[in-house]
Amino acid sequence: MESEYIYIAIVVMAVANYITRVFPFLFFINKKPPHIIIFVEKNFPPIIMSILIFYSLSSIDFTKAPYGAKEIISIIITALLHYRFKNYLVSIFGGTIFYMFLIQFVTK
Repeated sequence: MESEYIYIAIVVMAVANYITRVFPFLFFINKKPPHIIIFVEKNFPPIIMSILIFYSLSSIDFTKAPYGAKEIISIIITALLHYRFKNYLVSIFGGTIFYMFLIQFVTK
């Protein structure tokens, strides 16, 4: 009985995900999208990157050693990767991997 609920939940989530992916293509098939949609499409990745930066810095105590050095260095590496490759996935994954390296292997 329990596994039936899990399978039903998976099917419902898959259908909902599929509908949200297909809806924009069906809605704008013969029309030009509104200006707000074009604006969001163009500016969404930098907005998300900015939100992630502020969120990652929100829990750091800059009054205690190491003063957020690992996080700031990781943000700089992420920015340099993005400047070099102009690819959000490369910069996000590269910065995350570098940060995880610092957290795991570099002590205070």
